[in-house]
Amino acid sequence: MRNDPVSATMGIMPHDPAIATAVVGVGRMGRHHARIYHQLQGVDLVAVVDRDPDQCRAVAEQSGCDACESCEQLLERHPEVRAVSVAVPTSHHLPVAGGLLERGVACLVEKPLAANVAQSRRIVEIAEKSGAILQAGHTERFNPAVRAMSKLDVTVRFMEIDRVSPMTFRSLDIGVVMDMMIHDLDIALMLARSPLARVDAAGVAVLGTHEDVANARLIFESGCVANLTASRLALKTHRRMRVFSEQAYITLDYQNRSGLIIRKSDNADALAEVRARLAAGDDLSNLDYAKLVNIESLRMDGVDAKDDPLTAELASFIEAVRGGGRPEVDGAAGYAAVEVAERVVAAVSEHQWDGLSPPHV
Repeated sequence: MRNDPVSATMGIMPHDPAIATAVVGVGRMGRHHARIYHQLQGVDLVAVVDRDPDQCRAVAEQSGCDACESCEQLLERHPEVRAVSVAVPTSHHLPVAGGLLERGVACLVEKPLAANVAQSRRIVEIAEKSGAILQAGHTERFNPAVRAMSKLDVTVRFMEIDRVSPMTFRSLDIGVVMDMMIHDLDIALMLARSPLARVDAAGVAVLGTHEDVANARLIFESGCVANLTASRLALKTHRRMRVFSEQAYITLDYQNRSGLIIRKSDNADALAEVRARLAAGDDLSNLDYAKLVNIESLRMDGVDAKDDPLTAELASFIEAVRGGGRPEVDGAAGYAAVEVAERVVAAVSEHQWDGLSPPHV
């Protein structure tokens, strides 16, 4: 039930059987999961599930698969299903993913893993008990620029990440922290590699009861600091990161999947001379700073900048299911991101504006 296959970074042998997959929830994100599964090599999309029968049938027809009304019907008709993408509203993640994991079906759960820490912990516990593979849907981890940056030998000291976009009127059951910032919380945790010591945050709810704009400052035990901003009320979309380390300064554009690295010049004598002149109080206003640094594009060794992050994510999930290994972004990572997001939301609620008593969202 597949059309022209899309190549993916999976170790598929010609004799390997196709992995039977399904998608539960085929709204904005789920229909893209279905489309990609339909095209991936070594994958057989057997069914989609959605409570909207018209939407379900439409996506099923486009993908050449069965349309099911419920997970129960899915498992009755297709007991061969081994892997499922869960792309239902966040409030339904626990009952849907939990029920599938209990039956031993591997699940990729769209971010956030669940609506809160307690539900996220329960999903992880069910997966651990059943032995089923659980992957958290943090697609930005598979952005080619992020993957390339993660290979750099740098010790991150400070990072600044902005993620803003116009209001789409989707995912209004959660605030911008759980909806958008959670991507960057996951990236910050990955880069800091240190326990979180403190969270400061502020935010504003404009259109509903949840925050639509938020800023968070994360301070890790190592001393690393992350400053994150998320807004779903911007006029334009941009997703950018700046990373400061002792080894380099790195800028990243998530959208363009590109980056720049600025390093100190290898000319030690020139740098020593500048330090000496600064110490002596010399006027260096005419000095060409560009000659003191090396500027280069982020190298995509082993990574194609044109790679679609969602396709790479789903391919990685299928590879984990096929080989029985730990997913690249496992349930523990999804749980950690929700835990920090919950702390950010709490800090937003406790923040005082003009002496007014919280909460403000």
